[in-house]
Amino acid sequence: MKKFYLLGASLLLLASCTERISRMAPVGISFQEVSSLKIGGATAAEITAFDPLSKKLFVVNNDGGSRVDVIDFADPKNLVKLSPISITAYGGGVNSVAVKNGKLAIAVEGTVKTDNGVVLVYSTTDLSTPQAVVPVGALPDMVTFSPDGNLIVTANEGEPNSTYTIDPEGSVSIIEVNKNFAVSTLGFEGFAGRKQELMAKGMRIFGPNASFAQDIEPEYVTIDASSSTAWVTLQENNALAKVDLKRKVVTDIFPMGVKDHSLSGNELDVSDRDGIVGNLKNWPLLAYYLPDAITSFELGANTFLITANEGDTRDYSGYGEEKRVKELKLDPTAFPDLAELVKDQNLGRYTVTNSAGDIDGDGDFDILYGIGARSFSIWNGRNGELVRDYKDLERDLLMANSSLYDDGRSDNKGVEPEAVEIGQIQGRNIVFVGLERSDAIMVYELNGASGLRFLQLLDGVKSLGDPGHDAPEGLLFIPDFESPTGRPLLVVSSEGDGRVTVYMN
Repeated sequence: MKKFYLLGASLLLLASCTERISRMAPVGISFQEVSSLKIGGATAAEITAFDPLSKKLFVVNNDGGSRVDVIDFADPKNLVKLSPISITAYGGGVNSVAVKNGKLAIAVEGTVKTDNGVVLVYSTTDLSTPQAVVPVGALPDMVTFSPDGNLIVTANEGEPNSTYTIDPEGSVSIIEVNKNFAVSTLGFEGFAGRKQELMAKGMRIFGPNASFAQDIEPEYVTIDASSSTAWVTLQENNALAKVDLKRKVVTDIFPMGVKDHSLSGNELDVSDRDGIVGNLKNWPLLAYYLPDAITSFELGANTFLITANEGDTRDYSGYGEEKRVKELKLDPTAFPDLAELVKDQNLGRYTVTNSAGDIDGDGDFDILYGIGARSFSIWNGRNGELVRDYKDLERDLLMANSSLYDDGRSDNKGVEPEAVEIGQIQGRNIVFVGLERSDAIMVYELNGASGLRFLQLLDGVKSLGDPGHDAPEGLLFIPDFESPTGRPLLVVSSEGDGRVTVYMN
C-alpha cells in the first residue's frame, strides 16, 4: 500500500479531470464494448483482419500449434468460431494476416525462423487450399495489402538465431496480385555505404559480426492512399525505411534520432522502487524511439506517419544489450551526482542499452540511452522529419485511470505503446493507441497534421463479465461502410490472454 499514498490525496482532482476529459469527446464518438471471445491462451490472439464480403474475422493463433482462427463476424455482438486454417504444413509460426477484395494473406515464418518464410494467399470464400504460396524473406513479421488491392507487402524481420551465429538479412517483399503473385524481395545492402552518416543521425547498427543488411530488422508496414509508397519501421534500428512500390526499390532510410529526457515535457518514471506511481520527472538520459506498429493518413498532397514507440532490445543467449544503470561504469564528469543517481529509487534500476554511450572509448559511459520513447509520434512521410512526439500518453493514462499504470514496469519501457490504428468517424480522424503493459487502448482525435486531443480510455474492464484484454497486440478499425452493423467498430486482439474484444461506436 505504501506506493499509493501520494495518489490518495489526489483522487478528487483525478476524478474531476477524468470528468473533464470525458466531456471533451465530440458528440457521437464514444466506444463501448459489445463482445469478447477467448480463443486460447498466451500468443493465441495477436493480429486480426476482417473480410466485409464474407463477414469473417481472421485471427493469428500460435497457442498449441500455428493456425488462423476464423470467426463468424456477421453479428459482432455474437462471435462464433468456425473451422480454423492450419498452416503447419507451410512452415513455423503464423505472424500476421491481411484481407482485401476477397483475398486473405497469411505471413508464415520458416520452420527454422532464420530460413525464408512464405505468404499464403486464400480466397475468403474457399479456405481449404491456398491460391498461392509465395516465398518471401526470413521471418515475415507483418503483411498488408495496398489500398487498391493490387500488392501484398511484407516486412521480413530477419532476426538472428539465439546464439547469434546465423543472422539473415532483413528485407521487404512486394507481391503483385494480378501478375500471378510475382514477388520481388528488396534488401538494404545498398545503404551500407551510408552507415556512418545514418548512425550519426540516430540509427542503430550494432549486432555482433553483422553486415549492414543483416542488422536491419523490418517490423511493420503502412502504405499511402495511392498505393505507390510504403514505409516500414526498422524497430531495433530506430529508423524508418521508405519504399517505392512502383519501381520496387527502397529509396531512403530515415533515422529517428533520440528523445532527451532532461528537457521539460519529456518527463518519465524510471523507478519501480520509489514508492510513487507515475513519478514523472526529468533525468539525464536519451531514449531511442524504436517503434513497433505504424499507420498513416493523408493531408492534402502529403502523407503523414504515426508510430507506436514501444521500444525493443536484442536479448539472445549469444548477445544481449540490456543493462540496468547501476550495472554500468559511468563517467563521473558526465554524471557528477553519480552516487545518488544510481540508487534504486532513482535511476539505478532503469534499463538502458550497453550498445552505445561510451563516447570517448575509455570504457565508461558518458551518455545513457533508454529503450523506447513511451509515446506515439507523427512523422512527415516525405522526409522522415518529426512533426510531433505526443509526450502526454502516460499522463493521460494516469489522469484517466491511475490503477492501470503498471509501476512495476517504470524501470523498463513504461506503458509500452505497441499498436496504433487510425480511422475516420463523421469526417474526423480518430487515433487508437494500444498500451501493452496497461492492457488499455487510448483514443484521440487528430486535427490537421499534429493536433491531438484525448477522448477516451478503453480498458476492457468487465462490462460483459470478461477479464478484459491482456497485452493488446493488434488493433483493427472497421469503418461504418464495411461494418456488419453500419457503425464503426474497433477490434482488439490481445496476445496475453488470447482474447478478441469488439468495441462499437
